[in-house]
Amino acid sequence: MSAVYTTDEYGRPFIIVREQDKKARTTGIEATKAHIMAAKTVANIVRTSLGPRGLDKILISPDGDITISNDGATIMSQMAIENQIGKLLVELSKSQDDEIGDGTTGIVVLAGALLEQAEELLDRGIHPIRISDGFEQACKIAVAHLDKVSDVIPWSKDNTSDLFKCAKTSLGSKIVNKCHDQFAQIAVDAILAVADLKRKDVDFELIKMEGKVGGELADTALVRGVIIDKDFSHPQMPKEIKDAKIAILTCPFEPPKPKTKHKLDITSVKEFEELQRYERDTFEKMVKQVKDCGANIVACQWGFDDEANSLLLQHQLPAIRWVGGPEIELLAIATNGRIVPRFEDLSFAKLGSAGTIREVTYGTTNENMIVVEDCANSKAVTVLVRGGNKMIVDEAKRSLHDAMCVVRNLITDNRVVYGGAAAEISCSVAVERAADQVSNIEQYAMRSFARALDAIPMALAENSGLPPIETLSHVKSEQTKLGISSLGVDCMDTGVSDMKEQFVFDPLISKRQQFLLATQLVKMILKIDDVIVHKSDEQ
Repeated sequence: MSAVYTTDEYGRPFIIVREQDKKARTTGIEATKAHIMAAKTVANIVRTSLGPRGLDKILISPDGDITISNDGATIMSQMAIENQIGKLLVELSKSQDDEIGDGTTGIVVLAGALLEQAEELLDRGIHPIRISDGFEQACKIAVAHLDKVSDVIPWSKDNTSDLFKCAKTSLGSKIVNKCHDQFAQIAVDAILAVADLKRKDVDFELIKMEGKVGGELADTALVRGVIIDKDFSHPQMPKEIKDAKIAILTCPFEPPKPKTKHKLDITSVKEFEELQRYERDTFEKMVKQVKDCGANIVACQWGFDDEANSLLLQHQLPAIRWVGGPEIELLAIATNGRIVPRFEDLSFAKLGSAGTIREVTYGTTNENMIVVEDCANSKAVTVLVRGGNKMIVDEAKRSLHDAMCVVRNLITDNRVVYGGAAAEISCSVAVERAADQVSNIEQYAMRSFARALDAIPMALAENSGLPPIETLSHVKSEQTKLGISSLGVDCMDTGVSDMKEQFVFDPLISKRQQFLLATQLVKMILKIDDVIVHKSDEQ
């Protein structure tokens, strides 16, 4: 109940409104403008990270962990944004990252630019619903125009040069651009190794990224197999096993214990010796079962004590313990083995097979890793990322993931548009032209949509140290005069504005998704006209 009817000492009635101070309410245009302000503030944070010359952000978590990145999705997800509209932009970049994997900065900048234009239209007295409708119409025209200006890039298993160029475009704005060609090639090779070309599908579960601090970015390598960040359980076990037959176990090397709470009382030396003998016999039996099925190496999800370890060494059975769940699964996929939950279920048919399993030592710190190569199923691959510190390794992993997503998108749909904001400028010209044919008030919103698209080339030019308005005007007039839709902003100052010659490509599905999702979000924000916040008692 929000109000109480009562009377004073003279019997005069009055109402006490209880929750008046616990509610904050904003309505109408004021609410819409507050939302636009919040969204613009968030979009401006990532605006300077756009493009190959974009700047990085440093994010420090409450625990003191440091992240340095210019990946839009990473920056947005790690910022502690309280505002609800700001959180919508975080979700927008996350949905672009989940669906496409690249273009997460561009989509936030575009949404911010659309809202900025919407604010101007609201000031001119145009109703938010009419603005939404105009944006929707303009978005349809822009997406249809993208299809017109897109080019199909041919590729095959033997001819991957175009995929390589697209991966390079994605990596251009990342920290790894010092090893540009190497990382682009790793991305292409990793995706083609696991891709199902008939179904045009890529299973990212088969690509594992392992980071190891030390060395330099140039030491990053693609391993056609599995890398496990462990070492053999005993230092005297052989460091390399040829023609390996792997028993993959999820049961521990120890005597069985009751599942319920239990207590074992030992009252004499004889009983203790019997228990010791029982444990030893159990270990002997387990090792014998593994040897009898034909295995010459064991990978166990659980640990085992020193006695079991010593027995394994005596029986010349190398073992890896404490292998994590995802690694066990990937190892099983790569070696065509079966994960065995009980020793009794072991058989030769369930063993995995690999050409070599070897232990590799890195640096002077005796940090070891197990490399499983020449696997029965060649589809599983691992990328071992090296770098001078943890931040560089993490950012290199994110960059490589974005490049892999670009290659995956081209395998799904091999149509591309040209980067350097060439596609946005071309769509902006097309939308402006279409707006002249519209007789109602939506034409204002359509022109504003075209101006919002211009915000991307202006941000690119600004971040590259070029005069933004002059650069945009020049490229736009050249595109209109010559009718070449591949002219864009020359961020790297090569002297060539044609992105086709510079090989700067963007997958069509990525650009289309950016336009659709940004417009959808802006329409949603414009339709909110009332905000009621219930404040807590502490506030």
